Amino acid sequence: MEIKNLRIFQSVAEAGSISKGAKGLNFVQSHVTARIKALETELDTQLFLRHSRGATLTSEGMKLEGYARQILGLIDDMEKDFKDIDSPTGSLNIGTVETIVKLPDILSMFQRSYPGTTLALTSDVTANITAQILDRHLDGAFVANFEPNPKVNRIEIFHETLTLVSSSPEISLDDLKNQPMLVFKKGCSYRENLERWLMDEGVVHDKIMEFGTLETIIGSIRSGLGISLVPKSTVQPLIQSGEVHAHDIPEAYSDISTDFIWNKDAYLTRTMDKFIQTVQAFKIQQTN
Repeated sequence: MEIKNLRIFQSVAEAGSISKGAKGLNFVQSHVTARIKALETELDTQLFLRHSRGATLTSEGMKLEGYARQILGLIDDMEKDFKDIDSPTGSLNIGTVETIVKLPDILSMFQRSYPGTTLALTSDVTANITAQILDRHLDGAFVANFEPNPKVNRIEIFHETLTLVSSSPEISLDDLKNQPMLVFKKGCSYRENLERWLMDEGVVHDKIMEFGTLETIIGSIRSGLGISLVPKSTVQPLIQSGEVHAHDIPEAYSDISTDFIWNKDAYLTRTMDKFIQTVQAFKIQQTN
């Protein structure tokens, strides 16, 4: 069945006349009549009752009209989705680590610009998210301290400073030997930096408590349960209020980047392309 014939049928049905339907399509009446007859032959049924006032749908014609409306509506939506480059309507699966304070700003910026799109977020540690990017289970992701990979594209959005956080205003290396490390599961860049720093300082540490959310880690620090290494921006209000205390560590362990990554070989949909453009625009805003 030709789509063109369905459009001709729909036009005649809406106009209630073959001549009016032909005029609306800028076709000669004989062409429209031939197309309707071809459609009736193909479906082996009469679609219109012809009379002096025009053409009225039969019961079978009404049935076809319902199908035609759905089919042509889907085709119109499909064509719009592929042709409307500036207004994508697709969906994206985006991964993210727990501690990106500015993530809501990026997502809001994208949704304001492209309200017809849909975002689904997956939270995990950098190593696991990177694996999902390589497996193409995620369209893109926000990660921390990404290790360069030839199969992955990367935009470095901004740098953050990690700080050692505790409930005590003073803390020594000896104190750290007895303080549990409150961390995310293995694969977290913050945990790796904390473990590397302690190892380089000669602090033997085997007290580790893993948590699933930053909120739980911070709450546990406030109650005196242990220490952690987190982006300073995530705890700045608590530092200012004296609810937790920050301790600087060397830059080699405290400087960390926040990056947006995606699979280099994955096909870029218009929606994904616009999301990447949004991330790049946000980065420019941060540097100005």
